[in-house]
Amino acid sequence: MNLLSITDQEFTQFQHFIFEAAGISLSSSKKALVSGRLAKRLQYCQIASYGAYFKLLTSGHAPDEVQAAVDLLTTNETYFFREASHFDFLREQALAAAKRAQLFRVWSAASSTGEEAYSIAMVLADCLENRPWEVIGSDISSRVLQGACSGHYSLQRTRDIPPSYLRRFCLKGIGAQQDTLLIERSLRNKVRFIQVNLNAALPELGLFDVIFLRNVMIYFNDETKRQVVTRVLSLLKPGGFFCVGHSESLNEITNAVQMLSPSIYRKP
Repeated sequence: MNLLSITDQEFTQFQHFIFEAAGISLSSSKKALVSGRLAKRLQYCQIASYGAYFKLLTSGHAPDEVQAAVDLLTTNETYFFREASHFDFLREQALAAAKRAQLFRVWSAASSTGEEAYSIAMVLADCLENRPWEVIGSDISSRVLQGACSGHYSLQRTRDIPPSYLRRFCLKGIGAQQDTLLIERSLRNKVRFIQVNLNAALPELGLFDVIFLRNVMIYFNDETKRQVVTRVLSLLKPGGFFCVGHSESLNEITNAVQMLSPSIYRKP
């Protein structure tokens, strides 16, 4: 099958589809991204147009295909220790928590392929040692969560892991696994990945000391941002900390937290 072009009408249909499914607002500049990411699904399903594929997704008879489309349209590139200042801040909080006996919990709320959650886990394992801690990673995409659970990455995506953490928490591949890295099993076992749609009612996850919700709000309109942030902050402990992406802000989104520094907030 030759690569099909997507019409403006078809693109509008997929804008509505992903907004309803995940709350993501796709600008017109994402038209090529949508057609490129979905092209293989049209080929797999032997469907001749994006309009016909949209009809399949909205027929109610193809839930697995709906999940495949959501996976493709919500996956974003990430890497270990992205926006490093947040992990310096997390280290400070973890060292303070080490003086207490309580379980220290962190939620990577849009964890994608898991690099953020494992970066958090490395910091906690280093700072808290034998004290109790837990990391939850969540994403709407079941496909990326499968990869996250495996903890297996290309070396290219691990360039910002501190050398001491590479030696302590990572296994370098050899032979057929050359140029890849595996997160060490004991650290993988401390991170739990679950599928969560931030644009819907949240499951029972408990309360967290720190929540990372980074580089995802840029895809939401203002009303969706307000709704998502309200849901997520309901699971942050009083006195807990909330980190957003460096390009993101909670101005005019919520008054429920106080800014400590750009992209880092505290719940009173």
